[in-house]
Amino acid sequence: MDQQMTSERPERRAERWLSTAGLRPTRQRRALAALLVGDGRHRHVTAERLFEAAREAGAAVSLATVYNTLKSFTEAGLLTEIAVDGARSYFDTRTEDHPHFYWEEDGRLTDAPADSVAFSQLPDVPAGMEVSKIDVVIRLRRS
Repeated sequence: MDQQMTSERPERRAERWLSTAGLRPTRQRRALAALLVGDGRHRHVTAERLFEAAREAGAAVSLATVYNTLKSFTEAGLLTEIAVDGARSYFDTRTEDHPHFYWEEDGRLTDAPADSVAFSQLPDVPAGMEVSKIDVVIRLRRS
């Protein structure tokens, strides 16, 4: 997050975050945006965890609304979706390319140091295609 965003009130920060993507700041979007970026910190959330946080904060949103809003935020470029397995996706407020650690024992996703990941070669892609992004999720478990 930039310096200006860290000195703003959480509600104003959330509205500004929405406006950068041209999204209308509905009540539900503002409530969820405040939970995602209100404190100026980056986070990784699942829809279920964001729904629980919204309920604890007193926001009247359904789980379906949370899913739909996360999808809208992702399509608008405000979030990146990271699929950890076929049944679970995390949404990251840090949208530039970077690797992640997935902590299998407690189901957490955290940022991994980007400077220690290097690719020396990629496979040839099919004709007419290009690599648009490489997602790196490093799964961790106790040894």
